[in-house]
Amino acid sequence: MTFQTLGLTTDLLRAVAEEGYTEPTPIQQQAIPAALQGRDILASAQTGTGKTAGFTLPLLQRLSASKTANGRRSPRALILTPTRELAAQIGDSVRAYGKYLSLRSTVIYGGVGMEPQVQTLRKGIDILVGTPGRLLDHVTQRTLDLSQVEILVLDECDRMLDMGFIHDIRKILAKLPVERQTLMFSATFSKPIQTLANTLLDSPVLIEVAPRNTAAEQVEQVVHPVDRDRKRELLSYLIGFHNWRQVLVFTRTKHGANRLAEQLAKDGLKSTAIHGNKTQAARTRALNDFKQGKVRVLVATDVASRGLDIDQLPHVVNFELPNVPEDYVHRIGRTGRAGNEGRAVSLVCADEYPLLKDIERLLKQTLPQDVVVGYEPTSTTPSVGTSSANQGRSPHGGRQKTGGSGSVSSPTRQKSGGRPRRDRGRTQAEGRR
Repeated sequence: MTFQTLGLTTDLLRAVAEEGYTEPTPIQQQAIPAALQGRDILASAQTGTGKTAGFTLPLLQRLSASKTANGRRSPRALILTPTRELAAQIGDSVRAYGKYLSLRSTVIYGGVGMEPQVQTLRKGIDILVGTPGRLLDHVTQRTLDLSQVEILVLDECDRMLDMGFIHDIRKILAKLPVERQTLMFSATFSKPIQTLANTLLDSPVLIEVAPRNTAAEQVEQVVHPVDRDRKRELLSYLIGFHNWRQVLVFTRTKHGANRLAEQLAKDGLKSTAIHGNKTQAARTRALNDFKQGKVRVLVATDVASRGLDIDQLPHVVNFELPNVPEDYVHRIGRTGRAGNEGRAVSLVCADEYPLLKDIERLLKQTLPQDVVVGYEPTSTTPSVGTSSANQGRSPHGGRQKTGGSGSVSSPTRQKSGGRPRRDRGRTQAEGRR
């Protein structure tokens, strides 16, 4: 199947071709025709499989096929996302795919001034992408009119519920027309999401292109058991020994992300942190430096597990396992995207084994475990194998200290509008405004 067979217009096909895409992914094959027909959609697919194009392309086509009702261009399509990074990524896709269409779009999120956003909204737009908190700010201050919305997209909707956005979302929904097309996309679906879908969607098309809550097949997963106080030492060793040039590392807390980035920098690894307490300018700068190779290690909290679209990112490391098993799927989904291979490494100490079991229960598989010689855990853990790749190579005795090149030296180098029921979000949103 090709994009030409999906019913897209010439202008969209031209833009898709210029982005280098020739064959639609499974989620795109199923979602695009249904969305073009005006159907509501409840879609689940693994991260990195093209969900964004799955709703962006039909949205652009449907809007370009109809004329605006009046001279003032209030948003006709609204795309809600949980994080600033994901909003920016979707905004880039809207502009790229819609470059040959006479449609205006903008992205709105917190962490930056409101006045430039107000000025853009006053000029009139067709497509609005944003995070719930900042969108609600504009609605409250009457700088945003949502009464003309024809298409609503909830992207990563399970994450929005996890981050405590449900109340903001319901306030926004109350401002939308009852008659509209609604598309819900996510990498995972929980029971609360299905309950919400029942209140928002009208006879939806259900799309699941992979078993629910699974990781992409092209992502190789491994667990390295290690004592908690030696995790940072092991991480530096793995990066240096295997010569990893681009590594995304996840921690649970913002303070932990800052501390780890500073420690890795002392080890000679250029590192920076990204989390909800950083200003948007700092987050954007850190992400751009990482993409361009100026920074070798990007340490992030789960605020960055959605929306980080990095071409051919080879390595993701769980320095600490997430408390919510579904977040593991989203974290490792930053690698192995668009058919590329990736590797997800988890450094697990003894007290994290209950979290590991929860993740394995979600994935319906047991993750392979591999003890790195020289970093054997002293605490009692389940029986595991030993890394044959590191047999006979002790990381001690000063052989893993920082070399003059700024990387960790090693013995050898290896390249490697409905009426939704009341609910309650589980946590306060990180970086809501």
